[in-house]
Amino acid sequence: MKPVIFGLSGPVLTPDERAFFAEAEPAGYILFGRNVESRGQVRALTDALRELAGRDDLAILIDQEGGPVARMRPPEWPAFPAGPVFDAAYEVAPMTAIQAMRANGEALGLMLSEAGVTVDCAPLLDVAQPETTPAIATRAYGREPMRVAALGRAMLEGLALGGVVGVVKHMPGHGRALVDSHHLLPRVTAPAAALEDDLAPFRALRHASMGMTSHIVFEAWDAERPATLSPTVIGEVIRGAIGFDGLLMTDDIDMKALSGSAADKAASAIGAGCDLVLDCWARMDEMVAIVDRLDEIAPASRARLDRAMAARAMPVGDLAECIARRDALLAAATA
Repeated sequence: MKPVIFGLSGPVLTPDERAFFAEAEPAGYILFGRNVESRGQVRALTDALRELAGRDDLAILIDQEGGPVARMRPPEWPAFPAGPVFDAAYEVAPMTAIQAMRANGEALGLMLSEAGVTVDCAPLLDVAQPETTPAIATRAYGREPMRVAALGRAMLEGLALGGVVGVVKHMPGHGRALVDSHHLLPRVTAPAAALEDDLAPFRALRHASMGMTSHIVFEAWDAERPATLSPTVIGEVIRGAIGFDGLLMTDDIDMKALSGSAADKAASAIGAGCDLVLDCWARMDEMVAIVDRLDEIAPASRARLDRAMAARAMPVGDLAECIARRDALLAAATA
């Protein structure tokens, strides 16, 4: 097994993809809007991926946060609120907001489980600042670390009830970024003492099964390399100060915050201490180069992956009931 998660080019596996993936054996796959058209089509696609891998516990990821970040959209699937909706509810009624977020996470998990998706790239644990880039601010759970942690924990718990593994992101925090790492490399100049606020939600949820790095330079820790490529940030901050021992994946290595070839970035991320590389865009030449460059997944990384996927429970809830419960709780909090 190679330590990489690949994207797919369309709603079905192409013959070239099928042959390549069968030989390469990536650790998992990630779905985007180009891969989802209908309930039956997505389930057929995820079933085909499991059959190809020969693993029922295959990691099949999606970014389904709610709000602006949602790959499965109406009218085929229900819309879900963005993080600031729960932040606003928490301002009025904290416990009600937490219950609403847990119901929201369970509804998301049930929807994804039905489609055969096993991992959701949520919750977002980035602590927002007044100047946070809109790429994060429109999704964040708030500006207070323990509020972010409480809502993030509720999302993780809800997803688990729905049979899906959550991914805490973007470690060690994206809230101080002033630019969007999809397009530019953010640099954070705050001192280490101030960054304790950014670490706090991740430390509170350090026992999460999966986490995702951020493509950000934190000058207090490593002024040369973004977190994804920094042995210092991964070893001393994420694994050390935060105490996270779950599966650590990169954010998409195609984002413009990182420079170099896909294979170089993948190798650097694994060399820095990431367990898995996330390569989303299904460019066959890049995928081949990554597979050629990477060794087999490390035993410790494979153990983290297996442990995360084994923790999934059989979902038993009802999607419509969870959505109705969430909406009633949100209405009560904002009445």
